[in-house]
Amino acid sequence: MGEGISITEPAQRRRHTLFFLEEIRDFAPVFLDTEVDAGAIVAHRAAAARDDGERPGAPYSFVAYVVVAAARVLAAHPEANAAYRGGRRPRLARYEQIAAKVTLDKEVDGTRLVLATVVPQPHVDGLAGVQRVLDRVRDTEPDRLPELTRLRELHTLPWRKGRARFRKAARSLTLRPRLTGTYAVTSLGHRAVDAFHSVGGTTLTLGVGRVADRAVVRDGRVEVAPVLRLSLSFDHRVIDGAEAADILTEIRQTLQDWPPATAADPRREEDGAAVGLAPGAVPAPE
Repeated sequence: MGEGISITEPAQRRRHTLFFLEEIRDFAPVFLDTEVDAGAIVAHRAAAARDDGERPGAPYSFVAYVVVAAARVLAAHPEANAAYRGGRRPRLARYEQIAAKVTLDKEVDGTRLVLATVVPQPHVDGLAGVQRVLDRVRDTEPDRLPELTRLRELHTLPWRKGRARFRKAARSLTLRPRLTGTYAVTSLGHRAVDAFHSVGGTTLTLGVGRVADRAVVRDGRVEVAPVLRLSLSFDHRVIDGAEAADILTEIRQTLQDWPPATAADPRREEDGAAVGLAPGAVPAPE
């Protein structure tokens, strides 16, 4: 008995993921999805990446477009830019600050991990600002990222102490915008994944699938065009389905109508920026 089986403790560097999955059991997720005609962002992305001899190209990821589009829509739906904490004294926090949690796939010491970074005010900084943050986190070793200092400390603690520390931070409504953002974006579009649904620990989580050529209807004609599958998971304790459907529809429309009216040059930092809300969280009393 037991031959050919290796039983060990979970990898220390994955503890944050396991603690997180325990915490999100309190969520009440509902799942929506849609298809985005990605022709506009594909064209914009190609133009931005082009080196015209005067300025170098600025390559943007599809994730950056979704992050910015979602932030713009959330600015018009402040009731969804919120977080709920259940228990004997339920609390609902609504935030002025809009911040995106973006997950990244990293390998550390031979262990493949999901790490996350928080991108503040994407609706203000636009594509260029968002992409700078994503590039820095992608290209920097995790042990050298200052925002992961507490995470590294968590991995060194005994299991019970680490879980208790994680739970305390995760349940703080005041810390949410800084630690987990006010909405989340996660992507598996680098592989042959059309769509998926995820719960990112925030009221809204957007799942970005691959961009692939599909049949679309334009002006009454069927054409082949790049299509992005986009999903939305929302916490039903905070908003209802009609509101979530409006948000997903408006994000879809923002992406299909890219660039926003305020953006003239695809390589300018202002690309995608529009409304700005004052920074700082305004939570209900804890």
